[in-house]
Amino acid sequence: MTLNLENEQNHELPSDCEETARQVIRQVLASENCPYEAEVNLTFVDNDEIHRLNREFRQIDRATDVLSFPMTDWESPANYSCLEDDETAAGSFNPETGELLLGDIVISVERANEQAKEYGHSLKREISFLIAHSMLHLLGYDHMVPEEAAVMEHKQEAVLQALGITRDPEVRS
Repeated sequence: MTLNLENEQNHELPSDCEETARQVIRQVLASENCPYEAEVNLTFVDNDEIHRLNREFRQIDRATDVLSFPMTDWESPANYSCLEDDETAAGSFNPETGELLLGDIVISVERANEQAKEYGHSLKREISFLIAHSMLHLLGYDHMVPEEAAVMEHKQEAVLQALGITRDPEVRS
C-alpha cells in the first residue's frame, strides 16, 4: 500500500499520525476485502483551504472536516468486479506500481481539533475516524439516506475498534 501524505497546515499532528493513517487505511481495505494493493493520497489542510475546496468542488460555501475524491466510479460499494472491465481498469491502476488508485482524502486539522474537543476524545481518534470515513467514500459508500449512513457508521466504528482506537478520552498527542 502506498500512502502519499502531505501536511499543508501549521497545527500540530499526533506524533504517530502517518503510521496511524496507514493502519486505518489497511484496516478499511482488509474489512472491505480489497483484493488489490492500493494507493491513497492524504492531505492535511487548514479551514481556509478546505473551505476553498468545498466551495470549488461541491459548491458548498463553508469549511468542513473532510473531503473525499474517489478515482473509481463504483457500481456498488466495494464491488471490485467493475475493475475487471478493461476501460475502467485502465484509469484505476497506477501503471508503474499496479496499485489501485483509490483517490484523495483532504482533512482540515483545524476542524478535526475542534471536533475532538467537542466529542471529548483525542485528535488521533478524530483523524482516524475521518480517514476511515473517507476511505469508505473512496470505496463507493455514501450516507445520503439513513440506511446508508447506518452502514457507514457501523463500518467506521468496526475499523476503529479493531485497531483499539476507542471513543474514550485519550491523552492528546
